[in-house]
Parts: sequence; C-alpha cells; structure tokens
Amino acid sequence: MNKYLVVNKPEAWMLPLENLEIISARDYLTNPKFSQLKKARIFNLCKDYSYQSKGYYVSLLAEARGHLAIPTVMNLVDLREPKLVKIVSDEFDDLIQKSLKVIKSPEFTLSIYFGQNVAQKYKELSAMFYRHFQIPFLRVRFQYTNKWHIKSIKALSEAEIPEEHKELMRDFALQYFAKKRYDTPRNTSYEYDLAILVQQNDPAPPSNQKALKKFAELAEKMNFYVEFVSPADLSRLSSFDALFIRQSTEVNNEAYAFARKAQQEDIAIIDYPDAILKCCNKVFMAEALENAGIPTPKTIIVHKDNKNMVIKKTGLPLVLKSPDSTFSFGVKKAETQEEYEELVSAMLKKSELVIAQEFSPSDYDWRIGILDDKPFFVSKYYMAKDHWQIYNWDARKKDDRDGNADSLPIEEVPAEIMDVALRSAKIMGKGLYGIDIKEVNGKPLVIEINDNPNIDFGVEDGFYGDKVYIEILTALKNRLEKKLE
Repeated sequence: MNKYLVVNKPEAWMLPLENLEIISARDYLTNPKFSQLKKARIFNLCKDYSYQSKGYYVSLLAEARGHLAIPTVMNLVDLREPKLVKIVSDEFDDLIQKSLKVIKSPEFTLSIYFGQNVAQKYKELSAMFYRHFQIPFLRVRFQYTNKWHIKSIKALSEAEIPEEHKELMRDFALQYFAKKRYDTPRNTSYEYDLAILVQQNDPAPPSNQKALKKFAELAEKMNFYVEFVSPADLSRLSSFDALFIRQSTEVNNEAYAFARKAQQEDIAIIDYPDAILKCCNKVFMAEALENAGIPTPKTIIVHKDNKNMVIKKTGLPLVLKSPDSTFSFGVKKAETQEEYEELVSAMLKKSELVIAQEFSPSDYDWRIGILDDKPFFVSKYYMAKDHWQIYNWDARKKDDRDGNADSLPIEEVPAEIMDVALRSAKIMGKGLYGIDIKEVNGKPLVIEINDNPNIDFGVEDGFYGDKVYIEILTALKNRLEKKLE
C-alpha cells in the first residue's frame, strides 16, 4: 500500500523514511494522480484542521477516494465535541489525577507528538489521548479546582511546537513511521503491513514460537510485511493494514483494545471485538447455545437466589465456571455438596453470575477449527495426566500440564459433531473460532466456543501443515481486498 505524509511544506520535513513519500497538501488535493490512486494510506500533518481548511479537505478527500486517513474527518469533528472530551475526562479520571498529582500550579499543558510527550512520566497519559483522538499533534490544557479537569484539547500545527521540543518530536516521528526490520532487507514490493499482537509473558499463548515464525514466513510469501507488536504498541496500530491477535483475549486486556481500535480504524482483523466480548463471557455463551437449540451438558446460570437448587438439576460432581474463564483458568469441579457451596460462594463474591454444568467425562475433546463459517482443521485434545481437563495448571511437572493431541482430516469428523460445530460458530458471526465438543454416549455436547483458538506448530497443523496458516492469512487478505472493491 502506498504511504504518504501530507504536510503544508514538504521541504521542512526532511526525514529519512523508507516507503513513505512526503507531499504537499496542495499536491494531494489538486494532482489527478492522487484522486485515481487505488490504495493509499494518508498521514495528514497539515498545520490547520479547521472546517474547510486544507487539512480538513485532505482527510475528507482521502476518505472519498477510499484512502485510509489519519486523522479521519470523524477524528477532527470529535476534537471539537465537548461531550466527547467530557467522556474521556470522566472515563480516565484516575489516570489524569495520578499523572498530574505532583504538579503544584493550578494549570498544566500537555503537548503530545505522535502519542508521546517529551517527559517520560506522561507517556501513559499521552498515549491515552492519542488512542482516543488520533491527532498527530495535540495540546491538552488542564485546570485544577478540587481536582484536575480538562480545560481544552486542540490540534497543534508544526509551527506551534516549541523549538526545544522539535528534535524529540522528530525522533517520535521516526519511531511512529519506521518499522522494526528483520535482519534481511525488506522487500519494498510488499503489498500490505501486518501486525501480529503477542505478549511476552502470556501465561497461555495461543501460538507457540514455531507457529509464530511459520505465520511470518508464509505471510511474507503472500506479500505481507510482518511485524510482531506488543501491548505497548497500541498507538502505532494505525500504521498497519491488518491485525492478527496472538495473545490471550479478555474484555479488559490489551487484545480487546487492539481489536476495538482496529475496527474503528477499518483495519482488517482476526478477531473482531464482538467475538471477544461474546466468547469471553460464559453467561452469554450459555444463553446463546440454549436459544439456538445446540446440545450442551445441563447448564445453569447460577446467582444468589438459585444457588441452592443447582445440584438437583446437574447432579454431582458438577463443574463451575467463572463467566470470563479461559484455558481452564477459573473452572472448578465440585465433588460434594460442601465443596460446591464453598466454591460457588467464593465465585459469587467476584461475579453476579456463575455457570454450573453437569460433569460430562470423556477421554478427549474434539476441537473443530472454523474460519469464516468453514472448517479448516480438526484436533482431538486428550485429558491431562490424572486430570479431568485438557489443562492441569496445578501439575507439578510442566510436561503434565496438558494432554496429548491428534490432528485429523476434516472428512473423518462424524456428521453430528461437524453440524453442531458449524451451528455454534454461526452464533458468533464471521471470524476464527475453536469449537470444543465432547462425545458422550454417542452424542455431541458443545462445551465451549473459543475465539482466538490455539494454532500451535506440531498440534493444530499436524494434518494440514502450512495450509492452516495460509487459510488465516488468506482470510486477512480477503478482508483487505473487500475494503478496496
């Protein structure tokens, strides 16, 4: 994708940037070649974004031409909307108060350049404002009465940046536009930029290192430039065309923030934020599966008023799940009534609702990998050694934490298993899912619908090999090309 930095005076922006052409606002607005360009990402750094100014029209025409603009016209309008400023002020009040607590004067001005401030101590606060407004240069004025309040937020022009800030601002610009490179030189013919989100200390990463390497190698062959990004890189997401999430997903962690921002920026993504919202909540899942008539173990949504009636319906032993449990974290088995009462009481202190299911033992769980309503891998996960789940996080030996796994051809999956898997995925919409199913007395029971399912080298790719990775990368490319039609 062609990338352009649009400014009022290109001669003032002599930055050593690869794959980014610096052009004037007048050229972008009047040169016919830009109106005919099919694929472009426009970084609008004009000195004025006011209504009907050059800066305003650069973003407006970029959107009309199907180009990806930063900032968008909506970003520019948001900046002038007092209600939105108040929402940001209220939502991030704790961060504002914490960041400014040592300031003694009644007023403070925060200048933000590409999501950063010249003082490291305001890094988190600066990144938050950039995430919300997507304006490259921002000035936020605060006022203290009984606490700190936002007095005003405005876009800055380069001319308004103090001389003593300009050197650091240019460093921030280089960090913002430049990509980390592999050891080998980048092939400038890459069509798209792909960010793969990973977290260094993820307790249960959805892809092992060999799988991540395989994704990167195959993506490059498919004309993607690939960069692995961390949760700290949220402010840089706008410079990518596609996002693939490979860290654990929860509603209140960075993965959801990345997915939501990608959706707002119209960046191609796997997986969508609504998939994270739905799959990460077992209460939603229980209701949705029941309403769709999909077979599951006997399931009850437990609350304080019905907790004493649960055992009559599920029997013992039973399984209790926190609404946001993942990878067997927050999933407990109660063998006796006393154990149930102790566990459910503790869980209900943390959540208004808890899931209870009848215990349905099996030697293995089916995992049907589904991508955009089509199966593309099949695995069998066996229970961890001497345990009732496929994960046993309390195992003394690391090798005993999870059971073995087999990969199979799709054609070998029993028709009933495949049918409930496909129906389950449809509840969540298009995306990447792993459907966990137990086969009990010859009948399928859906245990869980997982967003962001594991794709590990040597496990899920055991039968289809590279095809598993290529299917996901192709889905991202299809999302990108659909936007450009």
